[in-house]
Amino acid sequence: MSGMVVQLVIDLIDTWNDYDIERAAVFYATDHEAIDVAYSKPLLGQQGGSLLLRHYLKAFPDLFIQRDKVIEQGYEVALFWTFHGTHQGAFLNIPPTERRVAVRGTSLFEIADNQVIRSQHIWDVAGLLRSIGLLPELP
Repeated sequence: MSGMVVQLVIDLIDTWNDYDIERAAVFYATDHEAIDVAYSKPLLGQQGGSLLLRHYLKAFPDLFIQRDKVIEQGYEVALFWTFHGTHQGAFLNIPPTERRVAVRGTSLFEIADNQVIRSQHIWDVAGLLRSIGLLPELP
């Protein structure tokens, strides 16, 4: 199994970077559960996974997810990443600011039968708010 689950996650992130919402959906199991700090409740199913991409693209149409580090343990893959984009659409009920952002985060993917069955995305919300001018810079 070694390497196969990592490649699946790399392919998924490449699909996000290609802005291919329909193709992204097939990476997620029908019973997939997506947990993201930007949402108050999990997003479910294949459409829940691709809905994340749809929402992020609406706010950051030039998004790019840089893979910083990947760690595999069995059927789980931890991905440390940096999200780059320009805030051109409403996000978290914040109107577009046209500012460039670079936000760090980590995602944990659980894989079964060559699909993502659970994904948890934890990222630096304060860093995003700082990047778009809603929080002061840290000293």
